Amino acid sequence: MMYGTLAQFYDALVKDEEATQAWVALIEEYVNGKEVLELACGSGEITIALAKDGYHVTGTDISAEMLQAAKKKKDHDLVDWKVMDMCDFQVDVSYDGILCLCDSFNYLLKKEQVQKLFTQVKSHLTKDGVFIMDMHSMDRLLEFAEEYNEAGRIDHHEYQWTIQTIEDCIYQNFAFYDEAGRVSLEQHIQRVYDPMWVKEQLEALDFDVKIITDFTFDGIQEGEKLFYICRKKS
Repeated sequence: MMYGTLAQFYDALVKDEEATQAWVALIEEYVNGKEVLELACGSGEITIALAKDGYHVTGTDISAEMLQAAKKKKDHDLVDWKVMDMCDFQVDVSYDGILCLCDSFNYLLKKEQVQKLFTQVKSHLTKDGVFIMDMHSMDRLLEFAEEYNEAGRIDHHEYQWTIQTIEDCIYQNFAFYDEAGRVSLEQHIQRVYDPMWVKEQLEALDFDVKIITDFTFDGIQEGEKLFYICRKKS
């Protein structure tokens, strides 16, 4: 299971407090109302920050290990945590905002999964509710055309992390070595989608779609991430 091992090292590798605050500011700007569902919330950094900001947040993730890491954090009790597949909602309420952040969307490897996600999201939004997601830009495929390698040490574990593009997917491989030399391996695969195809799928469901690149630039620009702000029209 993805994040079975990585969960305990995730924050040490990728935690970014500045990005968390940028996300909170973006959500404050576009979500009217306080009932929020976060899909694939991971270790809960943004989830807890939103809850501290006064939102009523349900944080969901398919990885129980990631939610366990989230529940070890200060103010975790402000959030309702649920193990859940983002393509198969197990909720019977509607939300003012539904979120899928930090390139979690790219873990959907089939177009049918994307379409199912968007349909589920629409059915669980209130009138005028907003779906906010980000995804890798096409530029990321070029960035990792040559293999990226990182090595270091976290909590008495040596680690190796490689990232490489193969066709339209980004493969991330992790190896963690404990003090006895035992290794734990984990592979993550993310698919990078044509941004216009994603926009068309959302608009076909009658979302009003705004796209921003890297928090700052309007539309689809050169950069790392594309942010979709999708307001339900009907």
